[in-house]
Amino acid sequence: MSKAFTRENDDVDDDDDAPSLPALPAGTKNYITPTGYHRLKDEYMQLLDVERPALVQTVSWAASNGDRSENGDYIYGKKRLREIDRRLRFLAKRLENSEVIDPAQRSACEQIFFGATVTVCHGDGSEKTYSIVGVDEANPSRGHISWVSPLARVLFKAREGDMLNLPLPNGVEEIEVVEVCYCAIEMDE
Repeated sequence: MSKAFTRENDDVDDDDDAPSLPALPAGTKNYITPTGYHRLKDEYMQLLDVERPALVQTVSWAASNGDRSENGDYIYGKKRLREIDRRLRFLAKRLENSEVIDPAQRSACEQIFFGATVTVCHGDGSEKTYSIVGVDEANPSRGHISWVSPLARVLFKAREGDMLNLPLPNGVEEIEVVEVCYCAIEMDE
């Protein structure tokens, strides 16, 4: 039978294509900053209250035009609707398992934990500043590293002046913790 005459099942739930959740240690919460939580919540509400209803209306209109097999608006709309529903399920799981931690509310602490902004001196003498944030907020180009990243795991519980060994693919780099502070972390796009 020619593929042109087979019907795609619109009712199939495409969970196989769902975005996989980045690995979190078993039994832990999805730690996140207030800014990251609000960003996820805003995206969820935008999809649920604005994009999905508008798309449902378009699909309904396209379906009323008759033949659905060659109706581009209907086919694309149904596909996009499945994508939105997948993203809504993903965001709902993330928000449900979130534990919001505000680094600005943390009292003076010498050790490195979630939400810390840390200045590190690398083996080549260069200093870089990293903020330890949630999995969904990580952006290495801005210095925001996930709390489950190898660097963050090495830094946890260290203090200013500590020398640490950072395992890299090509060996081990010795790094020094120069400064630790807890402040609001900016998440500009």
